[in-house]
Amino acid sequence: QAQLVESGGGLVHPGGSLRLSCAASGNGFSINAMGWYRQAPGKQRDLVAEMTAGGTTLYADSVKGRFTISRDIAKKTVYLEMNNVKPEDTAVYYCKALLRWLGPTYQYWGQGTQVTVSS
Repeated sequence: QAQLVESGGGLVHPGGSLRLSCAASGNGFSINAMGWYRQAPGKQRDLVAEMTAGGTTLYADSVKGRFTISRDIAKKTVYLEMNNVKPEDTAVYYCKALLRWLGPTYQYWGQGTQVTVSS
């Protein structure tokens, strides 16, 4: 079994910074990709940033130049550094991981962490 545990959400002022963390717990798997999605009230869940096992990154246009995804392979953890945040960044942020076991690959989601950008 595997589980994603997120941390780091909260209230931040416009223009401020915040760092989210997501750790994959458990053993017996390798990580194909980990990333962050977000869902604002009444909207669909959208990609924010993702990193593949090879280190390739993908960002939503709305966060390019402001957000940075990084990882600590040994800790099986991915981070989202959020800088110059805007009110429209307010959402529940979810960590997603594609974990490969001996054969199959499965998708996992974290429980979500609230990020609120407000003055």
